[in-house]
Formats: sequence, structure tokens, C-alpha cells
Amino acid sequence: MRYLPLTPDDRTAMLAAIGAKSIDDLFVDVPEAARLDGPVDLPRVAGEMEVERALSAMAAKNATAGAVPFFCGAGAYKHHVPATVDHVIQRSEFLTSYTPYQPEIAQGTLQYLYEFQTQVANLTGMPVANASLYDGSTAMAEGVLMATRVTRRNKAVISGGVHPHYVKATETVVHAVGVETQVLAPAFDAEAAVIDQIGPDTACVVVQTPNVFGTATDVTRIAEAAHAAGALLIVVVTEAVSMGLLKSPGEMGADIVAAEGQSIGNALNFGGPYVGLFATREKLIRQMPGRLTGETVDADGERGFVLTLSTREQHIRRDKATSNICTNSGLCTLAFTIHMSLLGETGLRKLALLNHEKAVATRDALAAIPGVEILTSRFFNEFAVRLPKNAAEVVDALAGHHILAGVPYSRLAPDAGMDDVLLVAATETTLDADIQILAKSLSKVLAG
Repeated sequence: MRYLPLTPDDRTAMLAAIGAKSIDDLFVDVPEAARLDGPVDLPRVAGEMEVERALSAMAAKNATAGAVPFFCGAGAYKHHVPATVDHVIQRSEFLTSYTPYQPEIAQGTLQYLYEFQTQVANLTGMPVANASLYDGSTAMAEGVLMATRVTRRNKAVISGGVHPHYVKATETVVHAVGVETQVLAPAFDAEAAVIDQIGPDTACVVVQTPNVFGTATDVTRIAEAAHAAGALLIVVVTEAVSMGLLKSPGEMGADIVAAEGQSIGNALNFGGPYVGLFATREKLIRQMPGRLTGETVDADGERGFVLTLSTREQHIRRDKATSNICTNSGLCTLAFTIHMSLLGETGLRKLALLNHEKAVATRDALAAIPGVEILTSRFFNEFAVRLPKNAAEVVDALAGHHILAGVPYSRLAPDAGMDDVLLVAATETTLDADIQILAKSLSKVLAG
């Protein structure tokens, strides 16, 4: 039995209220090429068992990250998540909690959000962090919008090392309010090229370290140049574990940090849900998107937590809101917090060092293969290589040998002219045997 909450008369009345003649009028902004001209190619009716069997057969065609040698990264990384994390987040008081609309009665939720903020602030080297955003890409977009509010300027200069998907997500968000984005050409090691593009109309400079090609850069000089011109520096980090080994964005002069926290406590999950980390300078706190949990004492002098700042339109007047972020990634935030608590500072540093060592071993193995050129000289756990063949075709060939060898850069930026570039990542989950299998199989594919 289908549940149809609206009658035809209801729909007609609703369309009339907004001045639309038909449902099709609601989709006029969707390009014709992107619209379906008929129902999708699926059976109209199927029983539950039939659906399960069909979907299971489709899923069986996939090679899962844990079943084969796996070297994919490019913004989503395979790390070990302790069983404790999954056990704790599935407790009913955590699993069912959503967001503190009446915050002071949700002390447990507020406490772990407070702990999360503290961890993110320490990790990024910034004085204040919010209670999460959707993911790293939307965190970058919110950072650019925040910079335009702070500086009252309207232009963002974006490094060619920033992940192309982050750039597209940001452009999608900010163009609607008239923000100009100047995106530099893709470059393996040229974060500092943004300095020459800074002008009196620049609201912010956006750089990524390690960048999409894996290059780790000290952006201190970029921060100084941006500040001298009255602009803000936004540092993007797609691999949160890297901050356990590299100099933090705060130490390098970042004004805003937009990062993806998936690497800590959150499995790959076919692309989500993930958790956006966002941190900033204390003087900019009132322009920060999202919400901020604070610590206080109650009437009896006992430790308690409150929603200190909530700059979204659901809590305050829309014209005063700094963001349309209507939730935080609560369960992913909790998973992040639990994993970080289990690791501690010492554990995180050891984990980060192990990641780097695995990547170095992978780099050395691939560098010994004739025709393979290592393009990234300074990296954390990911680097780019140039192959003598089309990278996507090589990846497909290796997949036939049950090896997921990395991400072709052409998959991220099809028009960049880098069809021979492959992004390779290694983490603590990478076995020495996996590295040898990759090197041996790649040698055969390139020689064939």
C-alpha cells in the first residue's frame, strides 16, 4: 500500500500558491540533459527477497577496501577504527541523539561536543573550533563565506593544490551570493603561487596541505602575505591524521581551518556521512558558522555545559544568521571524539608516523619501476606518480588483478590534462605484502 499524503487538489493549491502551473515548472533550472525522459530502468514491482537478491548480486561486483590491496586516498582514507568506537556510538543514548534544540537538558550531548571542539582546537592549533559541519568541502565553502563577511571583500584566491571536488562544492555554494573565485591551475608543488594573485579585493587565500597531490607545505609565508594585504588565510586539510605529525595550521598562521575528520573514527562508508572540522581565531568567533558549546557551572556550582553560540537561522533571526548549516554531523562527531580519546596525543603521533613510513615504503617500491616518475617530493601518506600509460586504464587493469591501486587524477579533474597522473595513498592498514603486490603487478601492466 502506497502512502500519498497529498491529494491532487492539495498539489494544485500548493502550486497555485507559488505561481507554478505544474510540477515540471519546479525543475526549470535543471538542464534538460540532466533530466530523465522516463522511469528509471528498474522493475515496477518486486518482493523484498527479490530486491535483496538483486542488490546483493550487484554489490558482489564491488571490490571492498578491506578485501584487496588498497591504495586509494584523494580525500577519503582507509584507517583502522577500533571496535570500541562502534560499540559506544551504538548505545541508545548516543545513537538516537540528534541536536540540542533545548540544549541545557542534553548535557551528555553537549559534553561530547565540548570535548570534540577541544580536540579539534588542539589538533588544528587554533584557539576555537565549532561543533562540526557536514564535511570538509562544505567547511571550505563556509570558510570562504565567513572570510567575505569579515573582510567585506568579495574574492577568494584558491590554490591549484586544493582538491577539485572541494573547489566545485565551494563554487556551487558561494556563487549564489556573488563571491568571485579565482582558481589557479593544478600544480604539484605551488601553493605559494597564490601570493602573486593577492590584491586589495582579496577576501581570502585558500591553500591545502598536504594538497591533493600529497605535497606538504609550510604555508607561513603565504599567511604573512595574505595578512599584509588584509586578507585571511584558509587552510584546508583532507587527511586529519596528518596533523599528528606535521606543523599545525594554527602554527603556520591560518585564520580559518576547514578539514575533513573522516580519517579519525569514521570508516569510508561509500563516501559518507563524514564530519567537517572548522576552527578559527578567537577574534573571528562571531562570524563562525555552526554552533559552539561552552563549559559553565550550574546553580549548585556543578560543572555544566551550554550552547554558547548558535549562529544559524533556526535559532536566531534569519537576517542575523551567518550560516544555513542546519545540523552537525552528530554521530560522526562522537565517533571522532571516541577514537581521539583512545589514541591520545602520543597515540596520534605514533599513528601519523606509521602512516608516513608506509607511504615512504610504497614510494620507494614504485620508484624502482621503469617508467614510473614520483611527482611529490614532500608528503605525509599520499603522493602522485606519473605513469607511461593512461592512469585510469592502468587502475582498471590492476583492478582486474584484485588491486585497487589509487585514484587517477583525471577522475577528479577530467579536463586538467593529467591523464597519466595517479594518486597513491598508504596508511597503517597497508601491509608490506600489499606494497610488493602492487609494485610487481604494476610492473607487469606497464610492460604489457
